[in-house]
Amino acid sequence: MNFPKLFASFLYAWKGIILLIRSEQNAWVHLLATLLVIVFGCYFNISNGEWIAAILCIVLVLSAEGFNTALEKLTDLISPDTHPLAGQVKDLAAGAVLITAIGAFIVGLIIFLPYFLKFFQ
Repeated sequence: MNFPKLFASFLYAWKGIILLIRSEQNAWVHLLATLLVIVFGCYFNISNGEWIAAILCIVLVLSAEGFNTALEKLTDLISPDTHPLAGQVKDLAAGAVLITAIGAFIVGLIIFLPYFLKFFQ
């Protein structure tokens, strides 16, 4: 195993995460949602199964946002001029993020709504 190459690959991955956070406003929205899930998950002491579902949703949404950003940048590189197909690529990638975010929101409602209803009774 080539440890210097392995270490370098992790550095590149961290560089990508930092680039995502620095360049994408939507990533900040997802990170805020992540923070809220963690805070309320700890406050309400959600179950292990609920944590697993929440973490999977967080990972899916942030990964989708990363792929969306990568596709947008690649599309801009390949097609610097406006082109209908380039626009469709970007729209499809953004739609995939929206689908994962809506799914995560629904899972969040399923997890947290009973806790909030009990809290406000």
